[in-house]
Amino acid sequence: MAAKLKKGDKVVILTGKDKGKTGEISRIMPKDEKAVIEGLNISIRHTKQGQDSQGGRLPQAMPIHLSNLALVDGNGKATRVGFRVEDDKKVRFAKTTGEAI
Repeated sequence: MAAKLKKGDKVVILTGKDKGKTGEISRIMPKDEKAVIEGLNISIRHTKQGQDSQGGRLPQAMPIHLSNLALVDGNGKATRVGFRVEDDKKVRFAKTTGEAI
């Protein structure tokens, strides 16, 4: 199945503590159906001090399931993603505006 969301896409979070916030996908894990959004869904990771690292409480962006994300279209609103063929190439398009992504 083709990927509806890809690295670098602007998305909005639909559920959870960061509901309504927008960000850019920095990492995607298709096998787990999850994505990491830069600066959102932050969790505190407690690390022990080592020879090379300071240690302490480090903020870390945690993965979010793809079903809890929606692509942001040109108008800044959440949209679903569709596929169509243009010039013998399969392209993604925003269902609300119809424009290619």
